[in-house]
Amino acid sequence: MAKGWETDEQEGTVHYTGTEGGWGSVRGIVETALRERARPAALDTLRRQNKPGGFMCVSCAWTKPKNPHTFEFCENGAKATLWELTARRCTPEFFADHTVTELKGWKDYDLEQTGRLTHPMRYDQATDKYVPCSWDEAFAGIGRELKALDPKSTVFYASGRASLETSYLYALFARLYGHNNLPDSSNMCHETTSVALKEVTGSPVGTCVLSDFELCDAIFFFGQNPGTNSPRLLHPLQEAVKRGCKIVTFNPIREKGLEVFKNPQSPKEMLTPAATEISCQYHQVKTGGDIAAITGMMKHVFAREEQRWAAEKVHVLDVDFIEQHTDGFEALKAHVDAVSWDEIERESGLARADLKAAADVYVDAKRSIAMYGMGLTQHVHGSDNIKQLVNLFLLKGNIGRDGAGVSPVRGHSNVQGQRTVGISEKPELVPLDKLAEQFGFEPPRDQGLTTVHACEKILTGEVKAFIGLGGNFVRAIPEHERMEAAWTKMRLTVQIATKLNRSHLINGEVAYLLPCLGRSEEDMQVTGAQAVTMEDSLSCIHGSLGRAAPASPDLISEPAIVAGIAKATLAPNPKVRWDDWIADYALIRDAIEETYPEQFHDFNKRVFTPGGFYRGNSARDRVWKTKSGKADFTLPKKLNSWGTEDKEGRWRLMTLRSNDQFNTTIYGYSDRLRGVEGTRDVVLMNPDDIAAAGLKEGQVVALASDADDGTDRRVGGLTVTPFLLPRGCIGGYYPELNPLIPLSWHDEESKTPAAKGVPVRIVADAG
Repeated sequence: MAKGWETDEQEGTVHYTGTEGGWGSVRGIVETALRERARPAALDTLRRQNKPGGFMCVSCAWTKPKNPHTFEFCENGAKATLWELTARRCTPEFFADHTVTELKGWKDYDLEQTGRLTHPMRYDQATDKYVPCSWDEAFAGIGRELKALDPKSTVFYASGRASLETSYLYALFARLYGHNNLPDSSNMCHETTSVALKEVTGSPVGTCVLSDFELCDAIFFFGQNPGTNSPRLLHPLQEAVKRGCKIVTFNPIREKGLEVFKNPQSPKEMLTPAATEISCQYHQVKTGGDIAAITGMMKHVFAREEQRWAAEKVHVLDVDFIEQHTDGFEALKAHVDAVSWDEIERESGLARADLKAAADVYVDAKRSIAMYGMGLTQHVHGSDNIKQLVNLFLLKGNIGRDGAGVSPVRGHSNVQGQRTVGISEKPELVPLDKLAEQFGFEPPRDQGLTTVHACEKILTGEVKAFIGLGGNFVRAIPEHERMEAAWTKMRLTVQIATKLNRSHLINGEVAYLLPCLGRSEEDMQVTGAQAVTMEDSLSCIHGSLGRAAPASPDLISEPAIVAGIAKATLAPNPKVRWDDWIADYALIRDAIEETYPEQFHDFNKRVFTPGGFYRGNSARDRVWKTKSGKADFTLPKKLNSWGTEDKEGRWRLMTLRSNDQFNTTIYGYSDRLRGVEGTRDVVLMNPDDIAAAGLKEGQVVALASDADDGTDRRVGGLTVTPFLLPRGCIGGYYPELNPLIPLSWHDEESKTPAAKGVPVRIVADAG
């Protein structure tokens, strides 16, 4: 049994006794198929999903292998496809029967269960209803509004699923129009990665490729849950464990996917009790305690270095790498030496012996990989979490060689790729001089708005228009009540989407809801069926070709919608070929290649390369594009990433996604892998904390923000549910608990909302 936990510790708590994968995953897929009444094309789409020449999943960004499994999809990937290929339809007749005010009272799940949007719609304030309009009317109306506004008073948001082709056109449109206000879903999740890794390694993305997982001796997980967020990752993890690789996990919650996995594609495992224990050690670090935990590991690594050198004259550290490729080592060592074990144990919530055991795995492994998710990025000092993890991996030269590296696990299917082709509020990250030459215009050079900055300016009334390329922005951001009130004061809101969600009900004075094709559907243009591309977490580019019949004849593609709005807004430019690009997406890829020739050379020839084509990574090549010209050791500001002080009555809330959810999309009410069924209105607590707080299991309470800003934020109707968590830490579901997060509560460097460490109080439920 893995270190750090025992099965009998779960006595009296809600938990799931089964494994990740297995028949539970099969059942979850079947239940979703029945709920969605999925079209027959869904089976063919699943057969082709994540395979060379096939359809690329719209769910997570985990990589697609060169030699796929028979079924190269996971439970949540299948749910995403079935959700998109539902037989349900949200038609103009539906909107004629329901006012927007009425629909605001519906739950997120019920809104999306109305089915695929079928027709472009315009919001009519007089009747408080959406009414149908033609595409030409929509484009002309949006263009007229945008032309009347200062471009810098507008925001073009992109969710993480839009293709490289769409993203490139969208970013180009924004800059031709006159702004860099291009926040995307990365701002809410992994912008911390982009900022921190860029600073210390010179590359804003992870350094691993898939073959590294075949060579590594150890994998260290921090704050990432593959069982729910990227289940296909469990296949290489299982294979790694079977060949002797050790996996050590640090996470406040015991997630089944990192405990034990039953491979649904293995007849032996499906028909017998056989399963694979994934983690050899599982340490339930306190929320916000990762900096301290990693510091403790480094402290023991330094002790092992001294012992081995004294006894054998052999180094534990890669001293040659440190000398040739890094800067700041002595300062880091002095910092770690000065931190006491008592401080480390207090801040991490872990015992010294357990941290030493984890460090011993690291010391003994020749090649190690670090994997992490939003459990590190979404903290007030999230950037320091990542920099401290890089510190640990630089000590043994575990960046820039085969079988080793730092590998953040991105969430949405193309969120990393969007940044690659220009979706960025940071002008220094975009080749603006090249765009100026290529398209004959002067791009804006000023800093654009992040998600947090955009929200701040919506609150002050400085932002007048918002275009959303997918996603559920208003539901995903913090500070719901204030933001929804301010949202209606904007002049224009436009939402490009496949299904109805809450963001579509919070409208500006002029509002349009534009339905688009799904990625699984055939995109037929003048030159024939079109393929699109996306980038995975490991920097590989994959082509995707949809074949399912569109949900409605009135749907058009995301690139066509972007081009339609752009043509209605901008003056003609002979170098900007909107009509040609929409007729043939290969021409968009030619333009991308011209803008980014090093990464996208021979783009069209490589679209369907099995396993994707690798666009390269300077840090993997040990070319450090940092200020020092080397990989930088850095010092954390604090020993924890928790942005405030502990005090009596203050709890550390982490928001969670369930097994029946992807981002804000709710597929159902079964969080099977945590044993929570039929509800999302819970607060998960350690049983000892429940008793100490004078509460009882099943009691209904409210959570109130305990941020020191005087604003009353609360969410009620939450059932106290016993769960094995570190003392002082509680959990609840995103996005339902987002109203508790102040807009100002974000990573100091990246502005990513700190949703994994929110200060709250438990109070009586008012209603």
